[in-house]
Amino acid sequence: MPAIRPYRVADRDRIRHICLLTARGGGDATGVYSDDSLMPEVFALPYVEYAPDLAFVVADDDDLAVGYVLGVADTAAFVDWYAREWAPGFRERHPSPGPVTAAAPTFTEAELLEAGGDPERMRIAELDDYPAHLHIDLLPELQGLGFGRRLIDVLRAALAERGVPALHLGMDPANTSARAFYDRLGFHELPSSRPEAPLLGIATRD
Repeated sequence: MPAIRPYRVADRDRIRHICLLTARGGGDATGVYSDDSLMPEVFALPYVEYAPDLAFVVADDDDLAVGYVLGVADTAAFVDWYAREWAPGFRERHPSPGPVTAAAPTFTEAELLEAGGDPERMRIAELDDYPAHLHIDLLPELQGLGFGRRLIDVLRAALAERGVPALHLGMDPANTSARAFYDRLGFHELPSSRPEAPLLGIATRD
């Protein structure tokens, strides 16, 4: 039976894999970009590098991660770290977009490279009230079984213990099932939310 546990360094490649398999509106993004490492290097790996203690996984019977939630308690501090420690290497590894693929990604490769090299995009207007943020992904076989809610509850509790009042997330507007899930959990749109880049927030305590 799958179970939730804290992230371990040995989970890193699984985090990369899960991110890729869920990065296209909740579906598989393999081959969408010229380099399959792009999505994980923007939306997953910096988080386990910066705040491994706020990463939790769903592990299957073989103790392999099949889902995760990744968070940071202080987005402003994370942005500063990202600019200093992550963005320079990212830009060096990915200096320019690769060949155009036949797929229709959520982001063009140029937009994804820009996002990966510019952490200021995460400095949203509501950071004073919603300082933490998260990313969550589950492989399809785990979806609809309650693990998403449990992962977010675990992260909210960990943030509440640190005195963090609320968190936010950004989402792909094409992922309508994810939006329905967040609505059921009690997330609400933040004032700076836009149709093309929805921002949702929730308190760490009910």
